[in-house]
Amino acid sequence: MNVRATIIRGEGEQIDFKNKISNESKIAKTLVAFANNKGGRLLIGVADDGHITGVKNEDEERYILEKAANRYCKPVVDIKFEETFVDDKLVLIAEIPESDTKPHYALGEDGKWWVYIRVKDKSILAGKVVVDVLKRHAEPEGVLIAYTEKEKQLLSYLNDNEKVLLIDICKHLQLSRRKTQRLLVNMILAGIIKVDTTREAEFYLPAII
Repeated sequence: MNVRATIIRGEGEQIDFKNKISNESKIAKTLVAFANNKGGRLLIGVADDGHITGVKNEDEERYILEKAANRYCKPVVDIKFEETFVDDKLVLIAEIPESDTKPHYALGEDGKWWVYIRVKDKSILAGKVVVDVLKRHAEPEGVLIAYTEKEKQLLSYLNDNEKVLLIDICKHLQLSRRKTQRLLVNMILAGIIKVDTTREAEFYLPAII
């Protein structure tokens, strides 16, 4: 990778800058978010604004990252390290590949395990529907759904409304939260609808508008 060009482009879905790594719990969120998504790279020794500060203690940075990946991520997240110099300053690159054992959980400061996904340049807490989609995404048999009246009602409702919340869908279909979540998961896996995750909520919309 062209590190300088990557830094100029800034942070994104698969790139995150860290001046230094100081907290295993916090960095674990980024590690699992990358693993649960399309993979990504951490550039350590680069500030959020792209200023290259350089790594002062490479061994310490590696140790904290490996500790986070092994003790604060479940299942363990794989990391590959690479070193490069930019403007005579050491930048440590930690590459996290997309996982085939999703979902990965990060141990929070509350002692609980949480799933995170990558949305643009942020690591966002995933809701139950997204977690279930991740769990079933690797199923070899795929998804076969019965296109019943409820599926038709849901798709029509999403087509008529912009970015709908789970609670709104429950009310419209007159289904329990659990049944609605199951319906959403099946339709997402079938490629009929998609979910737009933000820090505030998960919104649902047709896969093709």
